[in-house]
Amino acid sequence: MIAYLYEPKLIKIGKNREEKFSSGYYVYVGKAKKGLFKRIKRHKNINKNKHWHIDYFLSYAKIIKDFPIVTNKDIECTIAESLSKISNDVVKGFGSSDCKCRSHLFYFRENPIFNRDFIEMITYYRLDYGIQN
Repeated sequence: MIAYLYEPKLIKIGKNREEKFSSGYYVYVGKAKKGLFKRIKRHKNINKNKHWHIDYFLSYAKIIKDFPIVTNKDIECTIAESLSKISNDVVKGFGSSDCKCRSHLFYFRENPIFNRDFIEMITYYRLDYGIQN
């Protein structure tokens, strides 16, 4: 999912953490073992209880595009590792409290939709890991 933050912002993430975010584009990778599209719809909903780190962040940032990858494989951390190699920065410890990843939120100065490495990465995971008919 790609979100855009219009201006730099200090955002409270959870109960005990604040993080300074630069303006720009952020790519979030998450998983939903059941109900992927329901989870994406929830993230797009402005009026919701805040449960995950991303809920707090999306109170200020606007989702501009989602790229669901429908698979029965657990590739969330694999995608996060790929994003860490092509992004401009990572938000350390964001959305990765249940794994060993550095982050599940990645910063891009420019819109990653126009980033060749990003599009190739999305295409690779959708084609090679997606559920085949």
